[in-house]
Amino acid sequence: MEATSVGLLLFRFALGVVFLAHGWNHIFGGGKIQGTSRWFASLGMRPGALHAWLASLTELAAGVLLIAGLATPLACAGVVGTMVVAWVANHRRNGFFIFRPGEGYEYVMTLTFAGIGLAGMGAGDWSLDHALGWFQPPGWWGLGIGLVGGVGGAAALLAVFWRPRVAERA
Repeated sequence: MEATSVGLLLFRFALGVVFLAHGWNHIFGGGKIQGTSRWFASLGMRPGALHAWLASLTELAAGVLLIAGLATPLACAGVVGTMVVAWVANHRRNGFFIFRPGEGYEYVMTLTFAGIGLAGMGAGDWSLDHALGWFQPPGWWGLGIGLVGGVGGAAALLAVFWRPRVAERA
């Protein structure tokens, strides 16, 4: 049981740091939030600024929650949702490998399934969820929250707000 707790702590920490860094970079790195807004708009996300903020704040919040092991299935739904949107709106047309032009979907696919898997496994014994008795045991409920919340949220967002150019819809 101890090794499982350490493994889940490391897994949560790594995934949380990736998302925290992603959100931070979208807001403060490179072109800052204005550049991120323009990039989201170029992908067909309308309005770009709304989606830049929505994705960035979701990534920051999910990262912090994962590191703390708090509300883990909800944090995982944020991971899954942002990655499914990225997968569909940007990466799917570029093939599997990330090193291909335009960046393929292997990275976002891995993060998507990491979020789904962690939602079902739960945060482990070394987490705030465990200390508070939240999502204990996570099992099917946690998996459902991560999967349905993430994929369902992404699907709804894409259906309402994604308007790619016609040539890109293939």
